[in-house]
Amino acid sequence: MEMSNDSPVKKTKRLTSVVWNHFERVKKADICYAVCLHCKKKLSGSSNSGTTHLRNHLIRCLKRSNYDVSQILSAKRKRKDSTVTVANVDYEEGQRKDKSIVPINVKFEQDQKRDETINLGAINLGSVKFDQERSRQDLARMIMLHGYPLAMVEHVGFKIFVKNLQPLFEITSNSAIELDCRSIYEKEKLKVYETIHTLHGRISLAVDMWTSSENTGYLRLTANYIDEDWKLQKMMLNFITLDVSYTDDVLSEVIMKCVMDWDVDRMLFAMSFDDFFTNDDIVFKIKDWLSQNKPLLKNGQLFDVRCAMHILKSIAWDAMSTLQDVTHKIRESIRYVRSSQATLGKFNEIAQQVGINSQKHLLIDSPMQWNSTYVMLDTALEFRNVFSVLGEHDAGYTIAISEREWEWATSVTGYMKLLVEITNVFSGSKCPTANIYFPEICDFHIQLIEWCKSSDDFISSMAWKMKTKFNRYWSKCNLALAIAAILDPRFKMKLIEYYYPQIYGSDAPDHIREVSDGIRELFSEYSVCSNSPDQDLARPDNSLPCPSNGTRDRLRGFDKFLHETTQSQTTASDLDKYLEEPVFPRNCDFNVLNWWKVHTPRYPILSMMARDILGLPMSTLEPELAFSTRGRMLDSHRSSLNPDIREALICGQDWLRIESEETNPYLIHSTLPLAIETN
Repeated sequence: MEMSNDSPVKKTKRLTSVVWNHFERVKKADICYAVCLHCKKKLSGSSNSGTTHLRNHLIRCLKRSNYDVSQILSAKRKRKDSTVTVANVDYEEGQRKDKSIVPINVKFEQDQKRDETINLGAINLGSVKFDQERSRQDLARMIMLHGYPLAMVEHVGFKIFVKNLQPLFEITSNSAIELDCRSIYEKEKLKVYETIHTLHGRISLAVDMWTSSENTGYLRLTANYIDEDWKLQKMMLNFITLDVSYTDDVLSEVIMKCVMDWDVDRMLFAMSFDDFFTNDDIVFKIKDWLSQNKPLLKNGQLFDVRCAMHILKSIAWDAMSTLQDVTHKIRESIRYVRSSQATLGKFNEIAQQVGINSQKHLLIDSPMQWNSTYVMLDTALEFRNVFSVLGEHDAGYTIAISEREWEWATSVTGYMKLLVEITNVFSGSKCPTANIYFPEICDFHIQLIEWCKSSDDFISSMAWKMKTKFNRYWSKCNLALAIAAILDPRFKMKLIEYYYPQIYGSDAPDHIREVSDGIRELFSEYSVCSNSPDQDLARPDNSLPCPSNGTRDRLRGFDKFLHETTQSQTTASDLDKYLEEPVFPRNCDFNVLNWWKVHTPRYPILSMMARDILGLPMSTLEPELAFSTRGRMLDSHRSSLNPDIREALICGQDWLRIESEETNPYLIHSTLPLAIETN
């Protein structure tokens, strides 16, 4: 049907609906059509058809075209009992028109069908009222969630945007929005407190140090635990600003005060410390203080955990420092090759002549990322023969790298490759439960033993330096690592029996026995705790049955006796039953927390232990800082704040992010980075 023969209808009556701003009324023969100006679709345009179907089409049409439908529809004609207009704010005149603004709340579902009807006629424009207090709270929550500066409320651009969006909103001052953020922080803190104290298991605390460009020190405490749904959770508790003259004694006191403020001293399983806490006296004081209130599990043997990624990064840095002279030569050689197109062309010609067809390109590393140094060295090693020939054909290239230096670079690059691979495993895990660390750490331990046997004094001395540092970590964490691996049903004791002979040789049986005794002693302590009457009555899932009519139950004592005796009979073999059963087949989709969630009824006591062990924070380092050569540094905006509001904003951001992800798990929440790198 050709539209060219259609003629516009002579308008004998003015079309009053705002919908006709987006349709043209045409007539063909005796039939009237309404032609959409956006998609050219023809709909019924007779006066008897009304405009509801046109409005429904307009919403679908403009939605597909990314138009602001609610803004267009807000220009609907005036009602008799209320006036709805859009106020234009002229900030040059500094005035706001005194008119009533009633926003239309129209929501579009992501999966709405095309032919689904949206009845705008059902919306009561006069029933929605603007809420100043609600909007202020939303603004404060937005600033906290995304890490925006408080001063944004005083920015001219922000004021113009808000006034044009909602003229009735009274923009608050910097100090007022700070008070709102503090109020939100206090409310969220109560929620966090209740969440922690309703847990059936224990929590572990990760303790790490931060700094700023002004060399101010900060202490962060983060609670790590596995919740009732067997999900690994991390929740920041404190971000304390330290005095410039703080000492080790002050640090231990600050940590203990935070623990007391949250009232979690009797809930602690372990504490994980970053590489700043090299002085064991700090940890000893905390352990001694905690033991006075309640004995620590395994006499505190599992309490002191050190960050795995920090030890790997420290060892990588030692390797880079040892090879720094050779690395400098290689870096300058690459810089020379890339200095001109002619030199790069000559280098590529030589590469073809010596039979190197590598697809890699020479790159200069970044001093801020140690893995980039590995990439630079690994690439340069493929072209080592090219560099040697280049020196013979290019008088400008005067850097001499001996064959022995190339061999050193080859060995160190091999070490760094393993460190990069292990760090990628740790930092790339979406659910870094404690069981993933043992096999990776053991592989590195075995390689380190082999490197120490090198006949090259340069390599062996470097390896022994690395092993000395690693041994300090291993002596503190090997039992916790091993028990976590045993509680992975794919491994159990078999993984210990596989690795320990490679690590300890003829002494392996003794060390295997230590691990076996350790997990049995820990299980025994959990069994005692689970059979405690106070423990049973305090936990909803272990509570004893009671009569529904509220009358005295003469056999309640028998119920308690039966509960205690059957518990002791069944849980005594709980661990043995688990270890005697075959290991679970290894596969890529295996989720250890889901496995324990399903098997909790079969292993009631062991599952309690698994919940606490698998929730151990074996690493405190954020994935984005895994390869950084710097420590955690607070950005200039947050470091300039008052200590109280700084803690409120940083902790509040973490809590709101968790809450937002639970409510909208598929949304991506972008936030300004807490840690930054400085050049």
